[in-house]
Amino acid sequence: MHIVLSPDILNRVLKPARYTGQEWNSIKKDPGTVDIAYALALPDVYEVGMSNLGLKILYDIINQRDDAAAERVYAPWTDMEAEMRAHGIPLYALESFRPINEFDVIGFSLQYEMSFSNILNMLDLSNIPLKTVDRQLEHPFVIGGGPCAFNAEPVADFFDFFVMGEGEETINDVTDCLVQWKREGKPDGRIGLLRRVASIEGIYVPQFYHIDYHDDKTIAAVTPTLPEAKPCVIKRVVEDLDKAPFPTKLVMPYLDIVHDRIMLELFRGCTRGCRFCQAGTIYRPVRERRPETLVNLAKQLVADSGYDEISLVSLSTADYSCLHGLITELQEGLREYKVSVSLPSLRIDSFSVDLAQQVQTVRKSGLTFAPEAGTQRMRDVINKGVTEENLRDAVTAAFKAGWSSIKLYFMIGLPTETDEDVRGIADLAYRVLDWYREATGRRGAKVSVSVSSFVPKCQTPFQWMAQDSISEMRRKQALLKSSIRDRSISLHWHDPEVSFLEAVFARGDRRLADVLIHAWQNGARFDGWSEHFRFDIWMAAFAATGIDPHFYANRSRETDELLPWDHLSAGVDKRYLIAEYDKGVRLELTPDCRRGDCGGCGVCDGLGVQIADWGNR
Repeated sequence: MHIVLSPDILNRVLKPARYTGQEWNSIKKDPGTVDIAYALALPDVYEVGMSNLGLKILYDIINQRDDAAAERVYAPWTDMEAEMRAHGIPLYALESFRPINEFDVIGFSLQYEMSFSNILNMLDLSNIPLKTVDRQLEHPFVIGGGPCAFNAEPVADFFDFFVMGEGEETINDVTDCLVQWKREGKPDGRIGLLRRVASIEGIYVPQFYHIDYHDDKTIAAVTPTLPEAKPCVIKRVVEDLDKAPFPTKLVMPYLDIVHDRIMLELFRGCTRGCRFCQAGTIYRPVRERRPETLVNLAKQLVADSGYDEISLVSLSTADYSCLHGLITELQEGLREYKVSVSLPSLRIDSFSVDLAQQVQTVRKSGLTFAPEAGTQRMRDVINKGVTEENLRDAVTAAFKAGWSSIKLYFMIGLPTETDEDVRGIADLAYRVLDWYREATGRRGAKVSVSVSSFVPKCQTPFQWMAQDSISEMRRKQALLKSSIRDRSISLHWHDPEVSFLEAVFARGDRRLADVLIHAWQNGARFDGWSEHFRFDIWMAAFAATGIDPHFYANRSRETDELLPWDHLSAGVDKRYLIAEYDKGVRLELTPDCRRGDCGGCGVCDGLGVQIADWGNR
């Protein structure tokens, strides 16, 4: 079946280029020539989905194979959804315009809990049963990966299996398994395939586990029900990132997307050890690409895309051990193309005058720092490992180099936080204005303060901590607002109700599946978008299903409680997480293991993968 869109429909929707495909560098294969067809999905709108680096990598790897094809699909905006439902148009892939339910696999990248309702909507638009137990042999396998897979339980009923960790190697193992199963005539049906993939390292098949609960609603046991199901599924990592495939022929959009530039991934992982940070845990250990590899990739990316900006991507770009030399080589090598280099994520203590001056030579981009907390006490609790002096040195260097606008990221609601810590955010913003006057002798700096609310995430030292109530979050926001009276400081914050729901699903279990279905049936869509977020729908869904959301978000948990995700591992020893939790309460710091002694998280030995730091070799 080939979907044909009427021009009338496209004329009635916002940004029709989201739905027309045909982009430069997109790959079209004849479905009849491959064994396995993937529809790679991100449960958000096109502009967000097209900016996801992980899906670009998987798209490239799958399409390198002769026996497989990968196409793209994203969530239709609400206007397009209405048109599709009114005209009976199923969800389709952008390359072939084939309905998604004709594919072998639909693979979702799970980046954010607030996109879960869009997953259900996309399955429904594809005419694929929401729950795995209702799917038949002719339906695609629904698989998931990405950070939310590290607590997959709230969406476990909707997925046939999950890929834990990095997918470069796993996707080939899964594809080999699918190809063999199909060529053998699909023995034992869907269960036959699931039993096979469950034997692959890093694959989690939720329906092969039984969950028992205590009377107090905590989890009593998670029991594998088949021999192929491992008691604990451990993530996969790429041992040598320098040799890992990286796409150079990017699919070029016909409209602006969120990251409309080349994203050059310098390294994966972070060993700084911020205790709230899930990415810092699940992407360990640090593995850098060689600078010469990155320069060659950059040249090829520019040649194949025509982009004039390269964003150096990683969890903390300034920590790349060869950064100065890399920027110099990139600027010299790409000077004739007038390509600018941007640094989207900067640690305060890694920033320097040289770095500031280096990146401003082509085009000056914005500068963003993340002190995370306003007081040193709070920064020690979270093990941020930076001081006010670090921030002063960094912004002063930036001001002297010509910048006058600085964006600062903070969180409120962190464990042990006091009102003094909240007011400390405003105090720090004022001091940044003072430092500008000291550095330049004049006024005129702009400071943008962005404040999110702490969400306790699985696989982190703070996974046992309670989140503030919504009313407490609002009180702290008001306290901070009242502390800022200077128009040179702008204040932005996240909606507490969204942060609350994020915490519910970040630490949730399988009982939340019916809440998701109920909310989606009553209109929940694009919950991460403020114009579509409807908190009343979600509270009604909790009430209708008899689920108390505060049980998940606002409850401190004992460290001996069995957590919903304890059978899923990022490779970090749970004893290390508990030790870090205790050290946070005691204001004790843990140094960066890449620069100092091993902290004993267990990930290098457990996964058999060592830190790759080319600046120290």
